[in-house]
Amino acid sequence: MPLRPAHRLPYTKTVKKPDSRRQDIIQRLTDHVLAEGLSASSLRPLAKAAGTSDRMLLYYFSDKAEIITAVLEEISARLVLKLGDRVAPELLPVDVLRRQFAAILFVDELWPYMRIWLEVASRAAMGDAYFRGVGEQIGRGFYEWGKAQLLSESEEQRDVDAARLLVTIEGMLLLKSLGLDDINAKAV
Repeated sequence: MPLRPAHRLPYTKTVKKPDSRRQDIIQRLTDHVLAEGLSASSLRPLAKAAGTSDRMLLYYFSDKAEIITAVLEEISARLVLKLGDRVAPELLPVDVLRRQFAAILFVDELWPYMRIWLEVASRAAMGDAYFRGVGEQIGRGFYEWGKAQLLSESEEQRDVDAARLLVTIEGMLLLKSLGLDDINAKAV
């Protein structure tokens, strides 16, 4: 006897992936990428770092791009937390803020985050549209973060000071990655 509609099992019901397991995987992947870099983020090493198989990793994420997006979002969230305590208590002139940022951003604790930023920039420079978009978003976020802490004569000057601050700090980051800390020290 056929089942009436009220007695049919919901075979078309979508299975929801456990959020806590996915979050745990994102945390493990983020730790791996911070330690090894984006260049070590092919699917199998990522799966190994997450303690699962590459097939199970793709159960939780639709593709590698979604994995990398989740990892970069987590890296960004962690960095924001680390920098949150280091925000200037009052607005500061650009020269003072530049010295403070240089002292904050290039410490060993934050260097893994800065290395990831350099990798994003490198991939964007090679024409990778995904990383260009991600890099632009992160760069504009840094610009706004710095701008919010600047004491300037006017809003127009604040925009200019924020741009100069970003360009200077990014240049210093590149020089540090090349081992030119002595030149950075002269600049601040």
